[in-house]
Amino acid sequence: MKILVTGAEGFIGSHLTELLVKNGYEVRAMVLYNSFNYRGWLENLDENILENVEIVMGDVRDSHNVLTLAEGCATIIHLAALIAIPYSYIAPDTYVDTNIKGTLNVLQAARQKNLRTLITSTSEVYGTAMYVPIDEKHPFQGQSPYSATKIGADRLAESFYRSFELPITIVRPFNTFGPRQSNRAVIPTIIAALCKGENLKLGNLTPTRDFNFVEDTANGFLHILREEKTIGEEINIATGQEISIQNLADELIRQINPAAKIICETERLRPQNSEVERLLGSNEKIRQLTGWSPQYSFEDGIAKTIEWFKNPTNLAHYKTNSYVV
Repeated sequence: MKILVTGAEGFIGSHLTELLVKNGYEVRAMVLYNSFNYRGWLENLDENILENVEIVMGDVRDSHNVLTLAEGCATIIHLAALIAIPYSYIAPDTYVDTNIKGTLNVLQAARQKNLRTLITSTSEVYGTAMYVPIDEKHPFQGQSPYSATKIGADRLAESFYRSFELPITIVRPFNTFGPRQSNRAVIPTIIAALCKGENLKLGNLTPTRDFNFVEDTANGFLHILREEKTIGEEINIATGQEISIQNLADELIRQINPAAKIICETERLRPQNSEVERLLGSNEKIRQLTGWSPQYSFEDGIAKTIEWFKNPTNLAHYKTNSYVV
């Protein structure tokens, strides 16, 4: 079975591509077109993996392009999105074009070819928890332009399932971390700075997050893909544990550079009503439908992430002297 993976060059996409190949799937990896022919984190995969990956340039904002690349595939796993929350305050139109219109193009292609489709959501659609653990029945709150566009994309996907009986699953990972993640996210920001011997420049320290190690997130997608019972469902990938940014930073300082200090910068703060104060997910549904459970503890995932960052070749990818939006 050939699977079209959009956004395959990204952090989760590259790990998922690798896992799919290891499990015997053919992968057509869709990478955002660029004149450098740069294939993102796919460049870092082992040659034995890349030999089994068809890498194609494309853009989910182009409906004809998506339809063409879906030809010959049985499934689409749609990961392509703009995900940086701070930049969504600056360029919300771009988020609508990519996250909503891009998802619509994927859905239209899937409909024309009747393809099994996994649409990637985000825990940000829930906003600050009204109750915990957050299950799939929790209300949606658009607390940033980013989360609003992901809510819109999810509801489009639901409409295609209900209106056209398209075999769709909405996959909703909570905060994923691990090797290859960009330092627009908090864990790479902290680890990269500490590995370079710098102090930490952070925003709000009080929010809590439910962190998934990336290999568990990728494995969640695989479990969902394999189960027909997941069709028509919205499914969290979560650990059911939370940690505050303060406690996270303190622990990483202890492990990597005890001399480092935390500096809170105003530019890194979200607007007050936009900050998601608490995310703690329920994984009961994915456990019941697929048998998935996290294979990595938070501590084990952090250890593997630190080990990866300590490689000078990997650390060289990260700029720590400026705020990455």
